[in-house]
Amino acid sequence: MKVLTVVGNRPQFVKAAAVSRHLRERATETLVHTGQHYDRELSDLFFEELGLPPPEHELGVGSGSHAEQTGETMVRLEPLAEAERPDAVLIYGDTNATLAAALIAAKLAVPLAHVEAGMRSFDRRMPEEVNRVAADRLAGLLLCSTGVAVANLRAAGLGERARLVGDVMADVALHFGPIAERRSDALGRFGLDRGEYLLATAHRAANVDRPEALARLVELLVRAAERSGPLLLPLHPRTAARLTATRLRGELERAPGVRLCEPLGYLDFASLTRGARAILTDSGGLQKEAYLAGVPCVTLREQTEWVETVESGWNRLVGLDAELALTALAELSARRLNDRPDPTLYGDGAAGRRVVDELLSWLNQDVSRVEHLWCPSTRGASPGGAAG
Repeated sequence: MKVLTVVGNRPQFVKAAAVSRHLRERATETLVHTGQHYDRELSDLFFEELGLPPPEHELGVGSGSHAEQTGETMVRLEPLAEAERPDAVLIYGDTNATLAAALIAAKLAVPLAHVEAGMRSFDRRMPEEVNRVAADRLAGLLLCSTGVAVANLRAAGLGERARLVGDVMADVALHFGPIAERRSDALGRFGLDRGEYLLATAHRAANVDRPEALARLVELLVRAAERSGPLLLPLHPRTAARLTATRLRGELERAPGVRLCEPLGYLDFASLTRGARAILTDSGGLQKEAYLAGVPCVTLREQTEWVETVESGWNRLVGLDAELALTALAELSARRLNDRPDPTLYGDGAAGRRVVDELLSWLNQDVSRVEHLWCPSTRGASPGGAAG
């Protein structure tokens, strides 16, 4: 079996690391990096640190609007998929790279499997929600992290395609977390004491693209640092550009207790996550990583797909309301010292192996379909022809 795996950003590199080593023991994997994250600290370094094989293909798509990024990925991915002739396409999460790969697989009639299927924030204003809903509709195999995700798919009429495998990011966190604490010197480099600082990230369009939202974000972070600092903010390239364009970067740089830095490698960031008093973030993946590390999280969004972290009491949704954020930080401050989250909520560290088991079992159920996929008579209209 030949599997074409498509990744494009930091969380997807982490997830692929949990699956690729098992997949390559039993099948041929071709790894494609779309280049949606093109900063070295958000891409190349992750491959090195996580032991993920270097991608066989890099598309170099880079930044742009959602339409530009999705469209350019499709333009560059289609001829590659036609040349590779995979038996399946494997996608992760909810990025523009995920949507583009799902559309290409559907157009070329290639079996499509979606890891982290069924996650829902139920907020269609989020581009990620649109991407994950569309990818789930197009995929023939839906590999779910949680029972909630399976229930979401059943409610949408997609339950027959769903398989509960656990969370692949939990595999990596459980394996690499202790390694990160031993190998990383990030706390020392930044002059931070374990359990005595806040770690923050922000990159979502709703929080950083509009000047008024960005100003509220800056105010929230400054006040959090004043009340509970110091606060370390690794700057995503998108956020750095927006801060510079609106001159708000200077406000952060001058704020007592706020420390800015460039994007970090996986081990440094994992070490900082595990050592923080609390996390402030608009990232979906980091909410879950904080939970797995036993660190309270204050989420700068009004909805989340990782509802289990909220229901367990380890995550609060505050949007960009500084008062709500400060209250949440105060109420969660003792949690890290006095409690531990359920370590089995997102699986037992074997999700990557179960993803491969389910994928190969699914493909082997219909060998004839796979063997004839690339015959011209079964592929439908040519790229320039009429569609049915």
